[in-house]
Amino acid sequence: MTTLHRAAGPDLAAADLYEILRLRSDVFVVEQDCVYADIDGLDLLPETEHLWLASGTEVLACLRVLAEPGGGRRIGRVVTAKSARGQGLAAQLMAAALDGATGAFVLDAQTYAQKLYARFGFVAEGEEFLEDGIPHITMRRPA
Repeated sequence: MTTLHRAAGPDLAAADLYEILRLRSDVFVVEQDCVYADIDGLDLLPETEHLWLASGTEVLACLRVLAEPGGGRRIGRVVTAKSARGQGLAAQLMAAALDGATGAFVLDAQTYAQKLYARFGFVAEGEEFLEDGIPHITMRRPA
């Protein structure tokens, strides 16, 4: 059984933050072979919101929502553990993140995942680009 959790950056328990960072490292750094500084100083900001699905203490999927300079929100670091893929966990997180939300949202989607985000009203804009060698596309959801 999975449980949905959400917390603002400063309210994250150390153990939860550790599990979130571990999952992001397992997938983005190890599995996708992207060497980058995931710990970017944004996770603990008061305006950052984290959502994650866990089974017990194991984080199976997570994302974060950041405040965008100039207004709006940015969804990022959407990740699902390899063992939990195909269960719709990313869609559950997206639905929870957007439920009752107002204002515009933006995200940089890995190109293969465009259909997931389109289900939530996101529209691709601009040209595909490479981020850490992986094709991405910017997508926006108007206010």
